[in-house]
Amino acid sequence: MYTLEIAGTAVAVTNADEEQAKELFLSDSFKDDLLSFKSEGRPLWDGSADLVTRTASEDEIDAFNEVMEEEDEEFGNEEDEDEEGLDIDVVFLVSIDEIDDEGATH
Repeated sequence: MYTLEIAGTAVAVTNADEEQAKELFLSDSFKDDLLSFKSEGRPLWDGSADLVTRTASEDEIDAFNEVMEEEDEEFGNEEDEDEEGLDIDVVFLVSIDEIDDEGATH
């Protein structure tokens, strides 16, 4: 698993492989989401801070697994797969303020 860090803060973790994680986290649409999402009233990303993809820590992997287990219990065990048949999920490690559906592309 891989984590996205912004200005030294772990923001999101994904179960994608390294290449997929970098492609996802550095995509224009994900960057747009980072600009529109807020945590405690502040944008997750200012548009200029470095976006760093690194191997996830054990705590980040645990947080990812906990969220995924909760979703499985809440929504059933339906799996969304990408076009290559791989299930790629992203879990935010910071609290996200209410998301404006018009601002989000995912």
